[in-house]
Parts: sequence; structure tokens; C-alpha cells
Amino acid sequence: MQLEQKNVLLGISGGIAAYKTPDLVRKLVAAGAKVRVVMTDSAKEFVSPLALQAVSGNKISNSLLDEDAEAAMGHIELARWADIFLIAPATANVMAKLSHGLADDLLTTLALATPAPIVIAPAMNQQMWAAPATSDNINILNQRGVNFIGPASGEQACGDVGYGRMVEPEEIVSALGEHISHAAKDLQLFAGKNIMITAGPTREALDPVRYITNHSSGKMGYAIAEAAEEMGATVTLVSGPVNISAGANIRCKQVISAQNMLEAVMSDIATQDIFIACAAVADFRLAEVPTHKVKKKDETLTLSFEQNPDILKTVAALKNKPFTLGFAAETNDVEAYARSKLSRKNLDMIAANDVSSSELGFNSDRNALTVITKNSKTELAPASKKVLAQQLLTLLHSEYTATQQ
Repeated sequence: MQLEQKNVLLGISGGIAAYKTPDLVRKLVAAGAKVRVVMTDSAKEFVSPLALQAVSGNKISNSLLDEDAEAAMGHIELARWADIFLIAPATANVMAKLSHGLADDLLTTLALATPAPIVIAPAMNQQMWAAPATSDNINILNQRGVNFIGPASGEQACGDVGYGRMVEPEEIVSALGEHISHAAKDLQLFAGKNIMITAGPTREALDPVRYITNHSSGKMGYAIAEAAEEMGATVTLVSGPVNISAGANIRCKQVISAQNMLEAVMSDIATQDIFIACAAVADFRLAEVPTHKVKKKDETLTLSFEQNPDILKTVAALKNKPFTLGFAAETNDVEAYARSKLSRKNLDMIAANDVSSSELGFNSDRNALTVITKNSKTELAPASKKVLAQQLLTLLHSEYTATQQ
């Protein structure tokens, strides 16, 4: 389950072990990962890009300048997309390039451009593995936090016997899952803390069969909940109607309307250390909801609305309020509206995002945030919502810790 919904970028270099990579991709996908593949030119001599495209379900990347990518810079798009960068097989040549920061192809450029952790599964002749230069490169990469899977010992394609074989695909998948699990456990920033998160839209009834709502998918809120749980928090997720599920260790309260959400939040807010209001709560509700379905009688229909309760403002006004993080989803003047909301509602932090683009925000797997406090502003570049959730929570932890001193 550690690889479920993780974005795994697989880099394949030109070793004979590359023939195992279609099976590796298949096993990664079976474990729940989303896989995109980048190949060196020499790797294509050992394995077909078409085979890798078939098992991954995604186009194979090879060129630094990709006309189909964002701003034709595929290396930046892929670098931001990845949750983890796995290089398998990693030849002695690629390892040497990585240790010296060379970037003469897409694979090595990605290694410099990605903020994601890098994991290497080496594959080379046993004498190359034992060479002093390779040992030096391994030490350099270890010092930079690069993790290694293998190599294994055994008979090699050249007839030699010794260390240098790429470990088998099932072992790589298992080790990669353990690495992700250990990385999350190492970053227990919120151990012992209670965090409540609201997510998704609300639905406000117009009659017994109709309602008004918005485009929120809940993906950002759910990503924050999962990241907070991985960082050690006890998480309560108050969710409007969405089509996604929370992790098994997350306490989830399902609600429909803004009033329902307010009641669910307030019933547990006294025990929370941190409150993150990510839900897209409807500002208005029908003043009086008919008890029967409204029939079409006239050419026009006039409805009367009243304001919904402001959940975030209510929480932030509590005498012993938790640390409060709000969201501001805007289509124009994003920063100005966010700063106004931060001040008006007495928030500790606000995350603003521009939802006017179909590529980011509502219903997208990606987002970009401007995180603002009274004294700081941090831009979080476009990335997967899972990556953004981790970055946002890391910023939040710094601010929260400062308020406790």
C-alpha cells in the first residue's frame, strides 16, 4: 500500500538489465503507483519504448525539449510530477554523471531538476562495481541522500560472477515501498498532534431532489489529510460529498451541507491543535427549502438565499482557538483577496490558489499555492497535490512551532 497513488518516475539507462523494466513497470502499476518512464538513447537498444508505453499507460520520454510538455520543457514538468525518482538499471556511467552533477540528457537533467528523492538500482559488471572510481561515486551519492537498492550477486551476462546484477523487479518494488514508508516515518513532525481538515464541496438543497454546489473534488484536502497522517498526526477529516476515500488511519466524518460541516467541526474542535479549512463551503443556502419538488410553472424562477455560517471564521474566533490555516480559491487578484481574508478572519496562515486555470486547482491532480502569513510569503510551484500537501505541512509546522514558543 506504500506505493498507492505515488508518482514514480522511472529512469532507464543502457544496461542489459533494461530488458527487465517492462516487468518492473507492470509490478509498480500493480502496487498502485502511477509510472512515467524516461530512457537514455542507449537504453532503447535493450528494450522497446513501445513495450514500456503499453505497460505504463503513458508516453515514454527521451528528449530534453518536448513540444507536448509545459513550455516545451519536459524535464521541468516531469521533475515536478515525481514523488520519487527511481533509476533502474543505473549503469556505472550514469552513476558517475550523477555524482558530478552532469546533465547531458533528459535522465541526468531530471536528477538535478527534481525535488523528489532519488533511488538507484545499479547494474554493471562486477569489476566495474568494485572499481575505486565507482566506490567514490557511491560515497558521494550516499552523502547527498541518494538511496541504493542492490546490486545483487550472481552470474552476469558477460559470464562473470559477483556483485553488479540489478535486483529483481519484485524486490525493487518492495524496497521502494519500504523506502517511502521509512521516509514518512522519519518525518514525524506532527507526532502527538491532533489535526482537523475540511475537504470537498458542500451541497445546499433547492428542494428534495435538487441542490447547488461547486467544482471542488476534495483532492487537495484528502492529500493534506494523508500527508498529515504520514507525518504522525491524529487526523480528523470532515468531508463534503466526493468520489475519493480517506486512508484507513484517518477518522472521516461525511457531511452534506455547510451547516452539517459546521456541526461536525465544532463537535471536536476543542481537542484539535491545528485546523485546516480546505473545503469549498457554499457561501449561501436557500432561505426556505420546499418540502416537495419544485415544478416548472413559469419561464423564470426566483429564489431567495441567506448566508451560510462561516466555519473558518467561527473556529478562528474561539477563545482557545487551534492554529488555523485557511484556503483562498480565487479567479483574479488572488494574493490581494487572500491577504484580506487572512486579516479579516484572524488566521495564522492562508494558502491561496488560482482556480481560473483548468490545469490546476479544482478537479486537477496538480495545484500551485501562494502561502501567506502576517510576515511571510512562500510560492509553492505547480506540482502534484500530494507533493504540495507535504510542502505545505512542512511550512505549517515551522509557523506552528513558532507560535508555541
